[in-house]
Amino acid sequence: MHAVRRLLAHPRKLAMALGAVAAMGFEPLGLWPLALAALALQLELIGRTGEAREAFLLGWLFGAAHFIVGLNWIVTAFGYQAAMPAWMGWTAVTGLSLYLAVWPGLAMLAAWWIARGNRYALALAMAGCWTLGEWLRGWVFTGFPWNPLGAMTLVSEADPRLAYLAKGLGTYGLSGLVMLLAAAWMVALHRRRADWRGAVLVLAPLALFLIPTAPERREGTLPYTLVQPDARQEDLHDPSRFEATFQRAMRLSQARQPGQTRIVLWPESALPDYLQPGYPAGWYASTTYAGDPLLARERIGRLIGPGSLLITGNDRLELENGRVAGARAGITAIDGQGQIRATYDKAHLVPYGEYVPLKWLLVPLGIDRLVPGDIEFWPGPGPRTIELGAWGRIGMQLCYEIIFPGKVTQPGHRPDFIFNPSNDGWYGDWGPPQHLAQARLRAIEEGLPVLRSTTTGISAVVDADGVIRESIPLRTAQRRDGLVPPAAAPTWFARAGNALSLGWAIILLGLSVIARRRQRG
Repeated sequence: MHAVRRLLAHPRKLAMALGAVAAMGFEPLGLWPLALAALALQLELIGRTGEAREAFLLGWLFGAAHFIVGLNWIVTAFGYQAAMPAWMGWTAVTGLSLYLAVWPGLAMLAAWWIARGNRYALALAMAGCWTLGEWLRGWVFTGFPWNPLGAMTLVSEADPRLAYLAKGLGTYGLSGLVMLLAAAWMVALHRRRADWRGAVLVLAPLALFLIPTAPERREGTLPYTLVQPDARQEDLHDPSRFEATFQRAMRLSQARQPGQTRIVLWPESALPDYLQPGYPAGWYASTTYAGDPLLARERIGRLIGPGSLLITGNDRLELENGRVAGARAGITAIDGQGQIRATYDKAHLVPYGEYVPLKWLLVPLGIDRLVPGDIEFWPGPGPRTIELGAWGRIGMQLCYEIIFPGKVTQPGHRPDFIFNPSNDGWYGDWGPPQHLAQARLRAIEEGLPVLRSTTTGISAVVDADGVIRESIPLRTAQRRDGLVPPAAAPTWFARAGNALSLGWAIILLGLSVIARRRQRG
Protein backbone atom coordinates (compact mmCIF):
# COMPACT_ATOMS: atom_id res chain seq x y z
CA MET A 1 0.00 0.00 0.00
CA HIS A 2 2.93 2.36 0.66
CA ALA A 3 3.93 2.22 -3.03
CA VAL A 4 0.34 2.89 -4.02
CA ARG A 5 0.19 5.95 -1.76
CA ARG A 6 3.33 7.34 -3.40
CA LEU A 7 1.75 6.88 -6.82
CA LEU A 8 -1.39 8.66 -5.68
CA ALA A 9 0.47 11.73 -4.43
CA HIS A 10 0.16 13.48 -7.82
CA PRO A 11 -3.34 12.50 -8.96
CA ARG A 12 -3.60 14.59 -12.13
CA LYS A 13 -0.31 13.45 -13.60
CA LEU A 14 -1.10 9.91 -12.56
CA ALA A 15 -4.53 10.05 -14.23
CA MET A 16 -2.91 10.93 -17.55
CA ALA A 17 -0.33 8.16 -17.19
CA LEU A 18 -3.03 5.65 -16.32
CA GLY A 19 -5.09 6.65 -19.34
CA ALA A 20 -2.10 6.02 -21.62
CA VAL A 21 -1.40 2.64 -20.02
CA ALA A 22 -5.07 1.63 -20.26
CA ALA A 23 -4.95 2.19 -24.04
CA MET A 24 -2.28 -0.51 -24.27
CA GLY A 25 -4.99 -3.07 -23.61
CA PHE A 26 -6.24 -2.61 -27.19
CA GLU A 27 -4.73 -4.05 -30.33
CA PRO A 28 -2.04 -4.24 -31.53
CA LEU A 29 -0.44 -4.51 -28.06
CA GLY A 30 -3.22 -6.36 -26.25
CA LEU A 31 -1.72 -5.76 -22.78
CA TRP A 32 -5.07 -6.18 -21.03
CA PRO A 33 -3.68 -7.02 -17.54
CA LEU A 34 -1.88 -3.65 -17.55
CA ALA A 35 -5.09 -1.99 -18.70
CA LEU A 36 -7.07 -3.57 -15.85
CA ALA A 37 -4.46 -2.41 -13.33
CA ALA A 38 -4.57 1.12 -14.77
CA LEU A 39 -8.37 1.21 -14.56
CA ALA A 40 -8.24 -0.04 -10.96
CA LEU A 41 -5.82 2.71 -9.94
CA GLN A 42 -7.90 5.31 -11.76
CA LEU A 43 -10.93 4.21 -9.73
CA GLU A 44 -8.83 4.57 -6.59
CA LEU A 45 -8.04 8.15 -7.62
CA ILE A 46 -11.74 8.90 -8.09
CA GLY A 47 -12.62 7.32 -4.76
CA ARG A 48 -10.07 9.45 -2.94
CA THR A 49 -11.10 12.82 -4.34
CA GLY A 50 -13.40 15.02 -2.31
CA GLU A 51 -14.70 17.38 -4.99
CA ALA A 52 -16.98 16.90 -7.97
CA ARG A 53 -14.86 19.19 -10.13
CA GLU A 54 -11.74 17.16 -9.36
CA ALA A 55 -13.53 13.88 -10.13
CA PHE A 56 -14.48 15.18 -13.58
CA LEU A 57 -11.00 16.58 -14.23
CA LEU A 58 -9.30 13.31 -13.29
CA GLY A 59 -11.65 11.41 -15.59
CA TRP A 60 -11.11 13.89 -18.39
CA LEU A 61 -7.31 13.76 -18.10
CA PHE A 62 -7.45 9.96 -18.05
CA GLY A 63 -9.66 9.95 -21.15
CA ALA A 64 -7.53 12.46 -23.05
CA ALA A 65 -4.36 10.41 -22.69
CA HIS A 66 -6.30 7.19 -23.30
CA PHE A 67 -7.63 8.37 -26.65
CA ILE A 68 -4.44 10.10 -27.80
CA VAL A 69 -2.53 6.82 -27.45
CA GLY A 70 -5.28 4.57 -28.80
CA LEU A 71 -6.08 6.78 -31.79
CA ASN A 72 -2.50 7.53 -32.83
CA TRP A 73 -3.23 5.94 -36.24
CA ILE A 74 -5.20 9.07 -37.18
CA VAL A 75 -1.86 10.86 -37.50
CA THR A 76 -1.03 8.50 -40.37
CA ALA A 77 -4.37 9.32 -42.00
CA PHE A 78 -3.51 13.03 -42.02
CA GLY A 79 -0.21 12.21 -43.71
CA TYR A 80 -2.09 11.27 -46.89
CA GLN A 81 -3.57 14.75 -47.32
CA ALA A 82 -0.87 16.80 -49.04
CA ALA A 83 -2.56 20.09 -48.14
CA MET A 84 -1.95 19.51 -44.42
CA PRO A 85 1.41 19.74 -42.63
CA ALA A 86 2.47 16.74 -40.54
CA TRP A 87 1.95 18.50 -37.22
CA MET A 88 -1.74 18.85 -38.06
CA GLY A 89 -2.12 15.11 -37.52
CA TRP A 90 -1.20 15.27 -33.85
CA THR A 91 -3.23 18.44 -33.48
CA ALA A 92 -6.27 16.63 -34.87
CA VAL A 93 -5.76 13.56 -32.66
CA THR A 94 -5.33 15.75 -29.59
CA GLY A 95 -8.39 17.86 -30.40
CA LEU A 96 -10.57 14.80 -31.01
CA SER A 97 -9.26 13.16 -27.84
CA LEU A 98 -9.98 16.23 -25.71
CA TYR A 99 -13.59 16.03 -26.88
CA LEU A 100 -13.93 12.26 -26.48
CA ALA A 101 -12.45 12.54 -22.97
CA VAL A 102 -15.60 14.38 -21.89
CA TRP A 103 -17.42 11.04 -21.73
CA PRO A 104 -15.00 9.34 -19.29
CA GLY A 105 -14.96 12.60 -17.33
CA LEU A 106 -18.76 12.66 -17.03
CA ALA A 107 -18.88 8.94 -16.24
CA MET A 108 -16.38 9.29 -13.39
CA LEU A 109 -18.08 12.40 -12.06
CA ALA A 110 -21.45 10.62 -11.99
CA ALA A 111 -19.98 7.50 -10.36
CA TRP A 112 -18.23 9.63 -7.71
CA TRP A 113 -21.47 11.46 -6.95
CA ILE A 114 -23.49 8.24 -6.65
CA ALA A 115 -20.92 6.44 -4.49
CA ARG A 116 -20.24 9.26 -1.99
CA GLY A 117 -17.10 7.57 -0.63
CA ASN A 118 -18.39 3.97 -0.66
CA ARG A 119 -15.95 1.91 -2.73
CA TYR A 120 -18.35 -0.96 -3.32
CA ALA A 121 -20.89 1.54 -4.61
CA LEU A 122 -18.15 3.18 -6.68
CA ALA A 123 -17.28 -0.14 -8.35
CA LEU A 124 -20.90 -0.75 -9.37
CA ALA A 125 -21.63 2.87 -10.30
CA MET A 126 -18.49 3.18 -12.42
CA ALA A 127 -19.41 0.07 -14.42
CA GLY A 128 -22.91 1.45 -15.05
CA CYS A 129 -21.78 4.99 -15.82
CA TRP A 130 -19.02 3.83 -18.16
CA THR A 131 -21.57 1.77 -20.09
CA LEU A 132 -23.80 4.81 -20.48
CA GLY A 133 -20.82 6.99 -21.42
CA GLU A 134 -19.73 4.67 -24.21
CA TRP A 135 -23.30 4.47 -25.48
CA LEU A 136 -23.50 8.27 -25.64
CA ARG A 137 -20.10 8.45 -27.34
CA GLY A 138 -21.50 6.07 -29.96
CA TRP A 139 -24.18 8.45 -31.28
CA VAL A 140 -23.81 12.05 -30.05
CA PHE A 141 -22.60 14.25 -32.96
CA THR A 142 -22.91 11.15 -35.23
CA GLY A 143 -20.81 9.14 -32.78
CA PHE A 144 -17.32 7.67 -32.61
CA PRO A 145 -17.37 4.45 -30.52
CA TRP A 146 -13.85 3.38 -31.54
CA ASN A 147 -11.99 1.22 -29.00
CA PRO A 148 -14.70 0.36 -26.49
CA LEU A 149 -13.25 -1.27 -23.38
CA GLY A 150 -15.04 -4.47 -24.39
CA ALA A 151 -12.60 -4.86 -27.30
CA MET A 152 -9.89 -5.74 -24.76
CA THR A 153 -11.63 -9.03 -24.05
CA LEU A 154 -10.72 -10.42 -27.51
CA VAL A 155 -7.50 -12.01 -26.27
CA SER A 156 -7.58 -14.96 -28.70
CA GLU A 157 -8.27 -15.20 -32.44
CA ALA A 158 -9.55 -18.76 -32.05
CA ASP A 159 -11.86 -18.24 -29.05
CA PRO A 160 -13.97 -15.20 -28.09
CA ARG A 161 -13.64 -16.05 -24.36
CA LEU A 162 -15.08 -13.25 -22.24
CA ALA A 163 -16.20 -11.35 -25.37
CA TYR A 164 -18.76 -14.13 -25.89
CA LEU A 165 -20.93 -12.32 -23.32
CA ALA A 166 -21.53 -9.57 -25.88
CA LYS A 167 -24.30 -11.84 -27.21
CA GLY A 168 -26.31 -10.94 -24.12
CA LEU A 169 -24.69 -7.73 -22.87
CA GLY A 170 -23.81 -5.91 -26.07
CA THR A 171 -20.42 -4.27 -26.48
CA TYR A 172 -21.26 -1.32 -24.23
CA GLY A 173 -22.42 -3.70 -21.49
CA LEU A 174 -19.26 -5.75 -22.01
CA SER A 175 -17.23 -2.58 -21.48
CA GLY A 176 -19.07 -2.05 -18.20
CA LEU A 177 -18.11 -5.58 -17.19
CA VAL A 178 -14.44 -4.84 -17.91
CA MET A 179 -14.70 -1.79 -15.65
CA LEU A 180 -16.36 -3.91 -12.95
CA LEU A 181 -13.54 -6.47 -13.10
CA ALA A 182 -10.97 -3.69 -12.78
CA ALA A 183 -12.94 -2.35 -9.83
CA ALA A 184 -12.54 -5.74 -8.14
CA TRP A 185 -8.81 -5.07 -8.01
CA MET A 186 -9.47 -1.63 -6.57
CA VAL A 187 -11.62 -3.17 -3.80
CA ALA A 188 -8.92 -5.80 -3.15
CA LEU A 189 -6.43 -3.00 -2.43
CA HIS A 190 -8.47 -2.05 0.62
CA ARG A 191 -8.85 -5.46 2.21
CA ARG A 192 -6.97 -5.51 5.51
CA ARG A 193 -6.40 -9.25 5.60
CA ALA A 194 -5.53 -11.97 3.12
CA ASP A 195 -8.32 -14.51 2.80
CA TRP A 196 -10.28 -16.32 0.11
CA ARG A 197 -12.41 -13.24 -0.62
CA GLY A 198 -9.37 -11.18 -1.52
CA ALA A 199 -8.03 -14.00 -3.68
CA VAL A 200 -11.32 -14.13 -5.57
CA LEU A 201 -11.24 -10.38 -6.17
CA VAL A 202 -7.72 -10.64 -7.61
CA LEU A 203 -8.00 -13.88 -9.57
CA ALA A 204 -11.58 -13.74 -10.91
CA PRO A 205 -10.87 -11.02 -13.51
CA LEU A 206 -7.87 -12.96 -14.81
CA ALA A 207 -9.84 -16.20 -14.95
CA LEU A 208 -12.76 -14.61 -16.80
CA PHE A 209 -10.43 -13.20 -19.44
CA LEU A 210 -8.66 -16.52 -19.94
CA ILE A 211 -11.23 -19.30 -19.47
CA PRO A 212 -12.03 -20.76 -22.93
CA THR A 213 -15.58 -20.92 -24.23
CA ALA A 214 -14.94 -23.68 -26.81
CA PRO A 215 -17.17 -22.29 -29.60
CA GLU A 216 -18.72 -24.83 -31.94
CA ARG A 217 -17.20 -24.88 -35.43
CA ARG A 218 -19.86 -25.20 -38.13
CA GLU A 219 -19.40 -25.09 -41.88
CA GLY A 220 -21.46 -23.32 -44.53
CA THR A 221 -22.26 -24.09 -48.14
CA LEU A 222 -21.55 -20.89 -50.14
CA PRO A 223 -17.99 -20.72 -51.56
CA TYR A 224 -16.12 -17.44 -51.31
CA THR A 225 -12.90 -15.97 -52.63
CA LEU A 226 -11.67 -13.19 -50.34
CA VAL A 227 -9.13 -10.89 -52.03
CA GLN A 228 -6.64 -8.46 -50.52
CA PRO A 229 -4.78 -6.80 -53.42
CA ASP A 230 -2.29 -4.86 -51.28
CA ALA A 231 -3.35 -1.60 -52.90
CA ARG A 232 -1.36 1.04 -51.02
CA GLN A 233 -3.01 4.32 -50.15
CA GLU A 234 -0.55 6.33 -52.21
CA ASP A 235 -1.51 4.26 -55.31
CA LEU A 236 -5.29 4.44 -55.02
CA HIS A 237 -5.63 7.92 -56.53
CA ASP A 238 -2.80 7.66 -59.08
CA PRO A 239 -4.31 6.92 -62.54
CA SER A 240 -0.98 5.55 -63.79
CA ARG A 241 -1.30 2.68 -61.29
CA PHE A 242 -4.98 1.85 -61.73
CA GLU A 243 -4.44 -0.92 -64.29
CA ALA A 244 -1.65 -2.61 -62.34
CA THR A 245 -3.77 -2.65 -59.19
CA PHE A 246 -6.77 -3.97 -61.11
CA GLN A 247 -4.75 -6.73 -62.76
CA ARG A 248 -3.28 -7.81 -59.43
CA ALA A 249 -6.74 -8.07 -57.92
CA MET A 250 -8.00 -10.04 -60.92
CA ARG A 251 -5.10 -12.50 -60.80
CA LEU A 252 -6.08 -13.19 -57.19
CA SER A 253 -9.73 -13.68 -58.18
CA GLN A 254 -9.54 -16.31 -60.91
CA ALA A 255 -12.00 -19.20 -60.61
CA ARG A 256 -10.39 -22.51 -59.71
CA GLN A 257 -13.48 -24.50 -60.70
CA PRO A 258 -15.28 -23.39 -63.91
CA GLY A 259 -18.90 -22.37 -63.40
CA GLN A 260 -18.69 -22.54 -59.61
CA THR A 261 -21.31 -20.52 -57.73
CA ARG A 262 -19.18 -18.32 -55.51
CA ILE A 263 -18.82 -14.77 -54.27
CA VAL A 264 -15.63 -12.83 -54.93
CA LEU A 265 -15.05 -10.18 -52.29
CA TRP A 266 -12.99 -7.08 -53.03
CA PRO A 267 -12.25 -4.18 -50.70
CA GLU A 268 -13.34 -0.58 -50.69
CA SER A 269 -11.48 1.63 -53.20
CA ALA A 270 -10.19 -1.37 -55.20
CA LEU A 271 -12.06 -0.56 -58.42
CA PRO A 272 -11.25 2.80 -60.09
CA ASP A 273 -13.89 2.55 -62.83
CA TYR A 274 -17.28 4.22 -62.70
CA LEU A 275 -19.62 1.35 -63.58
CA GLN A 276 -22.83 3.31 -64.21
CA PRO A 277 -23.53 5.01 -67.56
CA GLY A 278 -24.63 8.59 -68.03
CA TYR A 279 -21.95 10.56 -66.20
CA PRO A 280 -20.24 13.55 -67.87
CA ALA A 281 -17.47 12.20 -70.11
CA GLY A 282 -14.66 13.85 -68.17
CA TRP A 283 -15.36 11.71 -65.13
CA TYR A 284 -14.47 8.53 -67.04
CA ALA A 285 -11.23 9.91 -68.47
CA SER A 286 -8.81 8.59 -65.83
CA THR A 287 -10.36 5.14 -65.39
CA THR A 288 -9.10 1.91 -66.93
CA TYR A 289 -11.93 1.90 -69.51
CA ALA A 290 -12.26 5.61 -70.28
CA GLY A 291 -15.82 6.50 -71.18
CA ASP A 292 -17.25 2.98 -71.33
CA PRO A 293 -18.58 1.53 -68.07
CA LEU A 294 -20.19 -1.35 -69.99
CA LEU A 295 -16.79 -2.59 -71.17
CA ALA A 296 -15.43 -2.28 -67.65
CA ARG A 297 -18.25 -4.45 -66.27
CA GLU A 298 -17.95 -7.02 -69.07
CA ARG A 299 -14.23 -7.40 -68.44
CA ILE A 300 -14.92 -8.04 -64.77
CA GLY A 301 -17.60 -10.60 -65.66
CA ARG A 302 -15.27 -12.50 -68.00
CA LEU A 303 -12.46 -12.62 -65.49
CA ILE A 304 -14.46 -13.81 -62.48
CA GLY A 305 -16.34 -16.33 -64.64
CA PRO A 306 -19.94 -17.51 -64.93
CA GLY A 307 -21.54 -18.48 -61.64
CA SER A 308 -19.48 -15.92 -59.71
CA LEU A 309 -20.54 -12.62 -58.22
CA LEU A 310 -18.03 -9.86 -57.49
CA ILE A 311 -18.90 -7.56 -54.59
CA THR A 312 -16.67 -4.53 -54.18
CA GLY A 313 -16.54 -1.01 -52.88
CA ASN A 314 -17.33 1.35 -55.75
CA ASP A 315 -18.26 5.04 -55.64
CA ARG A 316 -21.20 6.44 -57.62
CA LEU A 317 -21.99 9.99 -58.72
CA GLU A 318 -25.16 12.03 -58.15
CA LEU A 319 -26.21 14.35 -60.98
CA GLU A 320 -28.33 17.49 -60.91
CA ASN A 321 -29.15 19.15 -64.26
CA GLY A 322 -26.45 17.09 -65.94
CA ARG A 323 -23.76 18.18 -63.49
CA VAL A 324 -22.11 16.20 -60.71
CA ALA A 325 -23.55 17.46 -57.43
CA GLY A 326 -22.34 14.76 -55.04
CA ALA A 327 -21.27 11.17 -54.69
CA ARG A 328 -22.20 7.99 -52.87
CA ALA A 329 -19.62 5.81 -51.19
CA GLY A 330 -21.05 2.42 -51.94
CA ILE A 331 -20.83 -1.27 -52.68
CA THR A 332 -21.62 -2.81 -56.08
CA ALA A 333 -22.37 -6.44 -56.96
CA ILE A 334 -21.50 -7.54 -60.53
CA ASP A 335 -22.29 -10.98 -61.96
CA GLY A 336 -20.44 -13.11 -64.51
CA GLN A 337 -22.25 -11.38 -67.40
CA GLY A 338 -21.11 -7.96 -66.26
CA GLN A 339 -24.54 -6.97 -65.00
CA ILE A 340 -24.97 -4.88 -61.84
CA ARG A 341 -27.06 -7.04 -59.54
CA ALA A 342 -27.26 -4.71 -56.53
CA THR A 343 -25.85 -1.54 -55.01
CA TYR A 344 -25.56 -0.21 -51.47
CA ASP A 345 -24.99 3.36 -50.29
CA LYS A 346 -22.92 3.97 -47.19
CA ALA A 347 -25.05 5.60 -44.49
CA HIS A 348 -22.53 6.50 -41.79
CA LEU A 349 -19.96 8.75 -43.46
CA VAL A 350 -16.52 9.49 -42.02
CA PRO A 351 -16.14 13.10 -40.84
CA TYR A 352 -13.25 14.80 -42.68
CA GLY A 353 -12.77 11.69 -44.84
CA GLU A 354 -16.03 11.77 -46.81
CA TYR A 355 -17.56 15.04 -45.72
CA VAL A 356 -16.57 18.10 -43.70
CA PRO A 357 -18.78 19.01 -40.74
CA LEU A 358 -19.18 22.78 -40.30
CA LYS A 359 -17.55 23.24 -43.69
CA TRP A 360 -18.36 26.96 -43.82
CA LEU A 361 -16.18 27.48 -40.73
CA LEU A 362 -13.40 24.91 -41.11
CA VAL A 363 -12.43 25.05 -44.78
CA PRO A 364 -11.35 28.75 -44.59
CA LEU A 365 -9.10 27.70 -41.69
CA GLY A 366 -7.39 25.09 -43.87
CA ILE A 367 -9.14 22.07 -42.32
CA ASP A 368 -10.37 19.96 -45.22
CA ARG A 369 -10.93 16.33 -46.12
CA LEU A 370 -8.17 13.79 -45.47
CA VAL A 371 -8.42 12.28 -48.96
CA PRO A 372 -8.20 13.90 -52.39
CA GLY A 373 -11.32 15.27 -54.06
CA ASP A 374 -13.74 18.16 -53.72
CA ILE A 375 -17.06 16.30 -54.02
CA GLU A 376 -19.08 15.80 -50.85
CA PHE A 377 -20.44 12.32 -50.26
CA TRP A 378 -24.14 11.88 -49.53
CA PRO A 379 -25.35 9.35 -46.95
CA GLY A 380 -27.53 6.33 -47.76
CA PRO A 381 -30.65 5.26 -45.86
CA GLY A 382 -28.99 2.87 -43.38
CA PRO A 383 -28.08 -0.83 -43.07
CA ARG A 384 -29.50 -2.96 -45.85
CA THR A 385 -29.84 -6.68 -46.53
CA ILE A 386 -29.43 -7.38 -50.23
CA GLU A 387 -31.22 -10.44 -51.66
CA LEU A 388 -28.91 -12.07 -54.21
CA GLY A 389 -30.55 -15.41 -54.95
CA ALA A 390 -28.04 -18.28 -54.99
CA TRP A 391 -25.45 -16.01 -53.40
CA GLY A 392 -27.59 -15.49 -50.32
CA ARG A 393 -28.85 -12.53 -48.32
CA ILE A 394 -25.93 -10.22 -47.64
CA GLY A 395 -25.81 -7.43 -45.10
CA MET A 396 -23.66 -4.52 -46.31
CA GLN A 397 -21.47 -2.42 -44.03
CA LEU A 398 -18.85 -0.24 -45.68
CA CYS A 399 -15.60 0.32 -43.75
CA TYR A 400 -16.16 2.48 -40.64
CA GLU A 401 -19.86 1.57 -40.41
CA ILE A 402 -18.99 -1.74 -38.74
CA ILE A 403 -17.90 -0.03 -35.49
CA PHE A 404 -21.43 0.95 -34.41
CA PRO A 405 -23.11 -1.61 -32.11
CA GLY A 406 -26.74 -2.27 -32.94
CA LYS A 407 -26.53 -0.42 -36.28
CA VAL A 408 -25.21 -3.06 -38.69
CA THR A 409 -28.32 -4.98 -39.82
CA GLN A 410 -31.57 -3.89 -41.39
CA PRO A 411 -34.43 -4.31 -38.88
CA GLY A 412 -36.70 -7.17 -39.87
CA HIS A 413 -34.35 -8.39 -42.63
CA ARG A 414 -31.68 -10.53 -41.01
CA PRO A 415 -28.89 -11.41 -43.48
CA ASP A 416 -26.96 -14.65 -43.82
CA PHE A 417 -23.70 -12.79 -43.25
CA ILE A 418 -22.25 -9.26 -43.26
CA PHE A 419 -19.78 -8.07 -45.89
CA ASN A 420 -17.50 -5.29 -44.68
CA PRO A 421 -15.18 -4.00 -47.44
CA SER A 422 -12.72 -1.45 -46.13
CA ASN A 423 -9.76 0.72 -46.98
CA ASP A 424 -7.49 0.55 -43.94
CA GLY A 425 -4.43 1.65 -45.89
CA TRP A 426 -4.38 5.07 -44.23
CA TYR A 427 -4.83 3.69 -40.67
CA GLY A 428 -1.17 2.93 -39.96
CA ASP A 429 -0.20 -0.14 -37.94
CA TRP A 430 -2.61 0.37 -35.04
CA GLY A 431 -5.84 1.09 -36.89
CA PRO A 432 -6.33 -2.17 -38.85
CA PRO A 433 -6.15 -4.59 -35.88
CA GLN A 434 -8.41 -2.29 -33.85
CA HIS A 435 -10.89 -2.15 -36.75
CA LEU A 436 -10.89 -5.95 -37.03
CA ALA A 437 -11.52 -6.30 -33.29
CA GLN A 438 -14.65 -4.20 -33.58
CA ALA A 439 -15.87 -6.26 -36.55
CA ARG A 440 -15.45 -9.36 -34.38
CA LEU A 441 -17.62 -7.79 -31.69
CA ARG A 442 -20.37 -7.16 -34.26
CA ALA A 443 -20.22 -10.83 -35.29
CA ILE A 444 -20.59 -11.95 -31.66
CA GLU A 445 -23.38 -9.48 -30.87
CA GLU A 446 -25.46 -10.35 -33.91
CA GLY A 447 -24.60 -14.04 -34.23
CA LEU A 448 -23.60 -13.38 -37.85
CA PRO A 449 -20.41 -14.05 -39.80
CA VAL A 450 -18.49 -10.97 -40.93
CA LEU A 451 -16.27 -11.13 -44.02
CA ARG A 452 -13.81 -8.27 -44.38
CA SER A 453 -11.83 -7.48 -47.51
CA THR A 454 -9.38 -4.62 -47.12
CA THR A 455 -6.95 -2.91 -49.47
CA THR A 456 -3.79 -3.64 -47.46
CA GLY A 457 -4.94 -5.64 -44.42
CA ILE A 458 -6.18 -7.00 -42.19
CA SER A 459 -8.71 -8.99 -44.24
CA ALA A 460 -10.53 -11.76 -42.39
CA VAL A 461 -13.38 -14.24 -42.24
CA VAL A 462 -15.02 -14.07 -38.81
CA ASP A 463 -17.64 -16.63 -37.85
CA ALA A 464 -20.83 -16.03 -35.85
CA ASP A 465 -18.95 -16.58 -32.57
CA GLY A 466 -16.25 -14.03 -33.35
CA VAL A 467 -13.62 -16.64 -34.21
CA ILE A 468 -11.22 -15.64 -36.98
CA ARG A 469 -11.42 -18.53 -39.46
CA GLU A 470 -9.08 -16.99 -42.06
CA SER A 471 -7.05 -13.80 -42.26
CA ILE A 472 -4.53 -12.02 -44.49
CA PRO A 473 -1.87 -9.92 -42.73
CA LEU A 474 -0.97 -6.31 -43.33
CA ARG A 475 0.68 -5.25 -46.60
CA THR A 476 0.26 -8.61 -48.31
CA ALA A 477 -1.41 -9.45 -51.63
CA GLN A 478 -3.22 -12.76 -51.10
CA ARG A 479 -6.55 -14.54 -51.42
CA ARG A 480 -8.45 -16.90 -49.16
CA ASP A 481 -10.96 -19.49 -50.33
CA GLY A 482 -13.51 -21.34 -48.28
CA LEU A 483 -17.16 -21.63 -47.34
CA VAL A 484 -19.00 -18.71 -45.71
CA PRO A 485 -19.61 -19.75 -42.08
CA PRO A 486 -23.31 -20.16 -41.24
CA ALA A 487 -25.28 -17.68 -39.16
CA ALA A 488 -26.24 -18.61 -35.61
CA ALA A 489 -29.71 -18.21 -34.15
CA PRO A 490 -30.50 -14.56 -33.37
CA THR A 491 -28.81 -13.56 -30.12
CA TRP A 492 -30.39 -11.58 -27.33
CA PHE A 493 -28.56 -8.57 -28.65
CA ALA A 494 -29.81 -9.20 -32.20
CA ARG A 495 -33.35 -9.08 -30.81
CA ALA A 496 -33.06 -6.16 -28.38
CA GLY A 497 -30.01 -4.15 -29.48
CA ASN A 498 -28.42 -1.55 -27.24
CA ALA A 499 -31.42 -1.65 -24.92
CA LEU A 500 -29.69 -4.67 -23.36
CA SER A 501 -26.57 -2.65 -22.53
CA LEU A 502 -28.68 0.18 -21.12
CA GLY A 503 -30.68 -2.31 -19.06
CA TRP A 504 -27.51 -3.74 -17.52
CA ALA A 505 -26.28 -0.21 -16.78
CA ILE A 506 -29.50 0.64 -14.95
CA ILE A 507 -29.24 -2.56 -12.88
CA LEU A 508 -25.66 -1.74 -11.92
CA LEU A 509 -26.61 1.81 -10.95
CA GLY A 510 -29.50 0.52 -8.86
CA LEU A 511 -27.18 -1.90 -7.04
CA SER A 512 -24.71 0.92 -6.41
CA VAL A 513 -27.41 3.00 -4.73
CA ILE A 514 -28.36 0.00 -2.57
CA ALA A 515 -24.71 -0.56 -1.63
CA ARG A 516 -24.33 3.08 -0.57
CA ARG A 517 -27.50 3.05 1.52
CA ARG A 518 -26.53 -0.19 3.28
CA GLN A 519 -23.30 1.44 4.41
CA ARG A 520 -25.26 4.35 5.82
CA GLY A 521 -27.67 1.98 7.56
